[in-house]
Amino acid sequence: MSLISEFKAFAVRGNVVDMAVGIIVGAAFGKIVSAFVDGVVMPPLGLLIGGVDFSDLAIVLKEATGDAPAVVLAYGSFIQTIVDFTIIAFAIFMAIKALNTLRRKEEEAPSAPPAPTKEEVLLTEIRDLLKARNERP
Repeated sequence: MSLISEFKAFAVRGNVVDMAVGIIVGAAFGKIVSAFVDGVVMPPLGLLIGGVDFSDLAIVLKEATGDAPAVVLAYGSFIQTIVDFTIIAFAIFMAIKALNTLRRKEEEAPSAPPAPTKEEVLLTEIRDLLKARNERP
């Protein structure tokens, strides 16, 4: 099997396509959560703390000199990233918890009894015939 045909077989398999869709949707979800945290969660939180804008929180390690920019430890954006991560992790946790609940319900649901085999059907007919023969006067 050539390298190209092997790759084609690998890339077209369902799991790879599902994984790619999951990555794309996850990236979009991450952007949504980041926008939510930046625009909705952090402003009221900063207001509660005392009018602090988290994106501006930083420690200047070295002031800017001439053309060299300042060296800054931007811990405010780190805090925002932690909040982003926490929200995304919680959302994924809730989704997986819901999926596991659905799986458990499927496993607990009683399945239909299996169809009788040909031998069982034949034996049942023989039993019924014998029963009917013995009940005649």
